[in-house]
Amino acid sequence: MIERVSLIGAPTDIGAGMRGASMGPEALRVAGIRATLESQGVLVLDRGDVKGPANPVLPPVNGYRHLREVQAWCQAAHDAVYAELRGGRLPILLGGDHALAIGSISAVARHCRDRGLPLRVLWLDAHADFNTSQLTPSGNVHGMPVSCLCGYGPPELTHMSDAMPAIEPHSIRQIGIRSVDQGEKRFVHEVGLEVFDMRYIDEVGMRRTLEVALQELPDDAHLHVSFDVDFLDPDIAPGVGTTVPGGPSYREAQLCMEMIADTGRMGSLDVMELNPALDLRNRTAEVAVDLVASLFGKSTLMRRENGIAHDKRDIA
Repeated sequence: MIERVSLIGAPTDIGAGMRGASMGPEALRVAGIRATLESQGVLVLDRGDVKGPANPVLPPVNGYRHLREVQAWCQAAHDAVYAELRGGRLPILLGGDHALAIGSISAVARHCRDRGLPLRVLWLDAHADFNTSQLTPSGNVHGMPVSCLCGYGPPELTHMSDAMPAIEPHSIRQIGIRSVDQGEKRFVHEVGLEVFDMRYIDEVGMRRTLEVALQELPDDAHLHVSFDVDFLDPDIAPGVGTTVPGGPSYREAQLCMEMIADTGRMGSLDVMELNPALDLRNRTAEVAVDLVASLFGKSTLMRRENGIAHDKRDIA
């Protein structure tokens, strides 16, 4: 079956503490995301950019920075993603900061409830993003999307789906985590979020990590991948606002994406937190596009079956 994909830009850094992620969608386009996917046999429509308010660069109010503006951007992302899902297309939300995932994943959760489909979310990130207004050291909502999706947040963000919470913690698998605030860490344990941090990956390897994260994935599951580019080690992806050393290498990240592709279950994707202002000649965008291509079947390896070499895409 030929995949039909829609690119949706969300050019905002409204939920972040550093400016620049608003340029991420255009950087991904410049890096050739459309042509790269088309080279994989994917039918791509670029829907352009959703629109929202400008970044007012204000301090937090009641523990949240720019709550009204974040809600507007997330609602725009929700509506755009939901429309593509209803049309039978696979939406790729190009961020933009990771607060936007409140909108995209609320839309995916709503779609799954419409269709009676089980939902699994893979959260690829250096951060757990499970802060609340009481726990946050900054008030930046890009540190809160997972908690908001699980119902721990203001009504403006927790009621965007047709149900509250939008998703349950047991439907999320976080991979690559290596920076969690102290209060946030206690809350993650309290709620029972399933986290595969970098120590786990170091001990068992990326292959085993993905095997466990994808265990018992139903045949009819909708798999949503929320890819924060700071998931990657900053040596290969310097163009993000919140670099954390010690992330997955290029090859580990490729294996992660290839194993997700092997499931054949991915139904939606976020690419978040690319900050071209901090990048080197668009290198991080090019790495991100290469990894997205792997989610759609591009392989750096040749596999062997019965002594015959095959491209991975040719193996059922």
